[in-house]
Amino acid sequence: MASRIPLSRSILLLQRTNNHFPHSHFTPKRFPKSYPCPLWSSSFSSCLQTLHQSSTTTATTPPFISTCYSSFSKDPITDEANPLLQDFEFPPFDVVEASHVRPGIRAILKNLESDLEELERTVEPSWPKLVEPLEKLVDQLTIVWGMINHLKAVKDSPELRAAIEEVQPEKVKFQLRLGQSKPIYNAFKAIQDSPQWSSLSDAQKRIVESQIKEAVLNGVALDDDKREQFNKIEQELERLSQKFGENVLDATKKFEKLIIDKKDIEGLPATSLGLAAQTAVSKGHTDATVENGPWIITLDAPSFMSVMQHARNRGLREEIYRAYVTRASSGDLNNTAIIDEILKLRLEKAKLLGYNNYAEVSMATKMATVEKAEELLEKLRKASWDAAVQDMEDLKIFSKNQGAMEANDLTHWDTSFWSERLRESKYDINEEELRPFFSLPKVMDGLFNLAKTIFGIDIELADGLAPVWNNDVKFYCVKDSLGSPIAYFYFDPYSRPSEKRGGAWMDEVVSRSRVLSPNGTAPRLPIAHMVCNQTPPVGKKPSLMTFREVETVFHEFGHALQHMLTKQDEGLVAGIRGIEWDAVELPSQFMENWCYHRETLMGIAKHYETGETLPEEVYSKLLAARTFRAGSFSLRQIKFASLDLELHTNYIPGALESIYDVDQRVSKRTQVIPPLTEDRFLCGFSHIFAGGYAAGYYSYKWAEVLSADAFSAFEDVGLDNSKAVKETGNKFRETILALGGGKAPLEVFVEFRGREPSPEALLRHNGLLSVTTPA
Repeated sequence: MASRIPLSRSILLLQRTNNHFPHSHFTPKRFPKSYPCPLWSSSFSSCLQTLHQSSTTTATTPPFISTCYSSFSKDPITDEANPLLQDFEFPPFDVVEASHVRPGIRAILKNLESDLEELERTVEPSWPKLVEPLEKLVDQLTIVWGMINHLKAVKDSPELRAAIEEVQPEKVKFQLRLGQSKPIYNAFKAIQDSPQWSSLSDAQKRIVESQIKEAVLNGVALDDDKREQFNKIEQELERLSQKFGENVLDATKKFEKLIIDKKDIEGLPATSLGLAAQTAVSKGHTDATVENGPWIITLDAPSFMSVMQHARNRGLREEIYRAYVTRASSGDLNNTAIIDEILKLRLEKAKLLGYNNYAEVSMATKMATVEKAEELLEKLRKASWDAAVQDMEDLKIFSKNQGAMEANDLTHWDTSFWSERLRESKYDINEEELRPFFSLPKVMDGLFNLAKTIFGIDIELADGLAPVWNNDVKFYCVKDSLGSPIAYFYFDPYSRPSEKRGGAWMDEVVSRSRVLSPNGTAPRLPIAHMVCNQTPPVGKKPSLMTFREVETVFHEFGHALQHMLTKQDEGLVAGIRGIEWDAVELPSQFMENWCYHRETLMGIAKHYETGETLPEEVYSKLLAARTFRAGSFSLRQIKFASLDLELHTNYIPGALESIYDVDQRVSKRTQVIPPLTEDRFLCGFSHIFAGGYAAGYYSYKWAEVLSADAFSAFEDVGLDNSKAVKETGNKFRETILALGGGKAPLEVFVEFRGREPSPEALLRHNGLLSVTTPA
């Protein structure tokens, strides 16, 4: 009966690039059946017990997190050798090993079974006797399971995989046991039907309504035989989802292209050559250098994208592209059968619950309906199609004028390359030449200054305060205007293809909670982590970022802000918890808009060696280039969203039409260049098969409408009007960021904006709508 907590929120690292496939990403699945986050994180009764005091107490001194095992168990678990079972100030990411997983999770589950039995025996339809003990129970597993799943995402190993895979069925079994608890379900129903209902807060009512709905979706109302079938389906879906993600990661890691002749990689910028040489050294080519190689190209985002955008060798581009869109589609790593089985089981699950298809199940906990989602996608498709067709014509004309032999036959491995050349020509912008202006330290300083300006918070580096899983990980403390800590977060910025999943995501470590207060008065403080896969430092140079990587960092920070700046004290709907999946991208996509704000960007863009600010004319060109190929980028996301909905509404597993036939059919309306007949990008579409976006990928566009409209509130008052921007920022913080899942997202939006959302701002920002400037 646990709530469907939105866990990790993620953005496709390649979301805005000119490619027709999503980058693999990770959606750590957590407790409880949460769809969401990848975007898909949490604790043993992760209680922040007391403020830790030391001889040198500072404002960043952390709250103490205890594994305070439960309000019910008489025999608390103790195991001095297992960090999963110990009290900790912050999760012991640095010492947790695969050997701790089996005994740790089993001990926790045994304890929780006892807790659940006691709760069912003593439950009453009241907040103290139902919701508070339930939140404590949920929190216990969420933190530890979130911890090991996070390590699997950022520090993968065969041993850790095997350990998680072994205990995962036991964890899912407990989740189902909790989700299908009739005593708890009946108690929530009793609260809803009681005289006290009218006295509950909006957040409390949302919790009760959500728990009742989730219980039904978890099969609580099914007959015994159907519930047993439902549980088998859930176990198998969990296993298949995990296997899907592992296959994508392994297939990505498996591919290596060794290049010896420098002619084969002409056009690659120095940063990319340095990364390729660095990769070669790590693979045993100890003499590899930037100048003379050898170089190794991989399917990891920084390497892959560089080839697609800059390699003059068309044959190399084709080879890398084909490898990418056929990942995990052959041999032992083939995901085809897994996809078919996932879709079959999702449909069976929907039928058991009384729905026509899985999309209806998905929409039961979202803002949209299937019809509303399809309506929005079609409106955006029509607005994007002609522009996307014109984008392709522009590429053909430009490449022909450049004497390209392939001008009359441009295909998938040509569009990124020629798009970059056209962009350079049209706007005189070379993204690689801009890297020196976007060093990671300056970008983070600018981002934090922006957060201070519009949200009134200070962010300070607090390295050493909390254990980390890699030396590159940074740890920060977020403070309010009085200098008091209100949240903490980790930041893991760099690509590590040998152990780290692709993509970018934000997730919770612990959530804000009144019930889990460290001292009985102040709520427990939230902790988050942000993970990216950007280009790592090469040699003595800092990480020099592309503008797209800058946008990605802003995006994930938007998710983190919603988690960290919540003022919601009811833990089950605090931060990103309890927010409808199709609204949760609002703050993340909202933050991306600030990358084009002059003061913000110019504060970030300082040459890492000379300190020179980005020239004004270059900023103007970046702004002008914002809508470059906007129709193509929009159509690409619409294709993914439309395909996702089609597979979860009309597709019949096992019928004559295959998943790849569906892909081809949907692509006719959503892709200017049809996919290759051998295209198997679905085998790497982790968002919907290993993440939380099943029948929910449309959420990116749905939330983009919300975020663009929200940003237009700042445009309305004048982005250069600092006083008005601060006032509007405070209103955004007090509504969108503060209320969490405690109020319906449409109500929250209206409270901020004063009206319901309109797609006009999104189309205008994308250059897909002509708007007359008001007098």
